Amino acid sequence: MKKLSFIGILSTAFLLSSCFGASEKTTQEATASAPLSLKVGELKKQNLIVYSEFSTTLEGKQNVEIWPKISGFVQEIYVEEGQKIKKGQLLFKLETQTLNQDANAAKASVSVAEVEVNKLKPLVEKGIIGEVQLETAKAKLEQAKASYQSVASNIGYARITSPVDGYIGEIPFKIGALVSSAMGKPLTTVSDISEVRAYFSLNEKELLKLKESMPKNDKNQMDIEKAPKVTLVMINGEEYTELGKIAMINNIINSTTGSVTARADFDNKSNLLSSGSTGKIKIPITYAGAYEIPQAATIDLQGKKLVYVLNDNNTVTTMPINIIANTQKGFIVEKGIKEGTTIVLEGVTKIKDGMTISPVNE
Repeated sequence: MKKLSFIGILSTAFLLSSCFGASEKTTQEATASAPLSLKVGELKKQNLIVYSEFSTTLEGKQNVEIWPKISGFVQEIYVEEGQKIKKGQLLFKLETQTLNQDANAAKASVSVAEVEVNKLKPLVEKGIIGEVQLETAKAKLEQAKASYQSVASNIGYARITSPVDGYIGEIPFKIGALVSSAMGKPLTTVSDISEVRAYFSLNEKELLKLKESMPKNDKNQMDIEKAPKVTLVMINGEEYTELGKIAMINNIINSTTGSVTARADFDNKSNLLSSGSTGKIKIPITYAGAYEIPQAATIDLQGKKLVYVLNDNNTVTTMPINIIANTQKGFIVEKGIKEGTTIVLEGVTKIKDGMTISPVNE
């Protein structure tokens, strides 16, 4: 009797275990077959702006190197580094003692030549001597005058003035230094920074992309005058408040570097920008009637980018996309997509072609 009771208990336990196991299996299968709930979004055409960035070096509107035209010792320095100056302002004075001596000698030679000419004139008039002697004396007088003018000019060159308004740069030479036009450095550089020029380089691919995005004139040529304003990002990462304009794009590619030089100009009324500073130029490129595809919505397959398109029956199908530019959020596509197409925005690594999902509208 006890043996039969034990067998009955085992049978009951087995039946209960089977029931619970079957219930758990059914729950797992139901969970596995339930479609994934994934966020989807409808693609709409937009006017998208993407910025291309280029490293730049700033220069003043004019950077004029100041060189001496004559050799001599620096006698006076009238300015300080960083000082704002005006056109024509006296900057340096060179020692002229030797030149003054040369000028006195040249002036004496002029006087001697004049005396000779004046002495010969009456003799020619009286026929005592020939006209040739007088003409020779006159030529010597002109030569003496030219020598004197040359020395006098050199004395004037000893006073060195600024040819432009601007700011004084480094002054590497001190009072007493011997300077000449053949030395390795200029006396200083005067920089006019009322307007700053930002020079940057583009490789061949970047140049082509910029040309394609630029406004065109009636001859279908790039029209720089209508180019969009550009932004300067300063060395501290902040954007300069004044927008600039593209002033020049060189169309001749350097065979050594494979790049071209371009320039953007910025007003610098506040004198915030300095010649020699560095930064970045941001050039806006507008893509009209384009689509922005989030990066999270794409998958990579055999070197191509694809998205999952939601069909009417909530199944998904992969579709390749032709990316023409990148944004901070993802990619820009212009062609190959019908407006209003709905794509899966998340969880794309969890699904496959033909799967059914439970779409959640964004």
